[in-house]
Amino acid sequence: MLQALPVLYSFRRCPYAMRARMALHYSKVDVEHREILLKNKPAAMLAASPKGTVPVVVLANGTVIEESRDVMLWALQQHDPQHWYYGLPATRQASIDHWIDANDTDFKPWLDKYKYSVGYPQHPETYYRQQCETFLGKLDRQLQQSAYLLGDDESLADNAIFPFVRQCAFVNKAWFDATPYPHLQRWLDGFLNSERFQTIMVKHPLWQQNP
Repeated sequence: MLQALPVLYSFRRCPYAMRARMALHYSKVDVEHREILLKNKPAAMLAASPKGTVPVVVLANGTVIEESRDVMLWALQQHDPQHWYYGLPATRQASIDHWIDANDTDFKPWLDKYKYSVGYPQHPETYYRQQCETFLGKLDRQLQQSAYLLGDDESLADNAIFPFVRQCAFVNKAWFDATPYPHLQRWLDGFLNSERFQTIMVKHPLWQQNP
């Protein structure tokens, strides 16, 4: 009897879901992809994860993984051939964790205010963008030294952060392309043009729950 595939609830444009899909693709973990609408979340997903955000992975044994970073780490536990995280020295893992923490804790709140500045009238859009630039500048300086954030090989940090830099860049792509961040622009373009990103962005039909 075939074991049921893990179920992935995803929304194509969500950066958290993107980074989960990047790791799943890299790790060659097969899942049952269930594309949802965030404005009309299926009852099955909410039953598994009441917080109602994507990605959510439900394993065959009923275990629920409901944070994107945990999904990535779970995927890499299954298969991490290029040592994105596992098999690395503890100091290198700590550097990866530090970069992802900075993205998730410091950068993402400012990115939300920049992207949805109409909902935050306390400051103009340019103010929120300037706050984002603190992190963008750090990334560019790091990428001046090597092809990826931790050296010449991509890691979990690059793939966890890329979808959020992409989101920031496309708020105003003309502005981003004119910024003095050539190394970050090169890094972003590399991911945007990669086979992995093209594959994980293929459109899936909307999943319909059986009544």
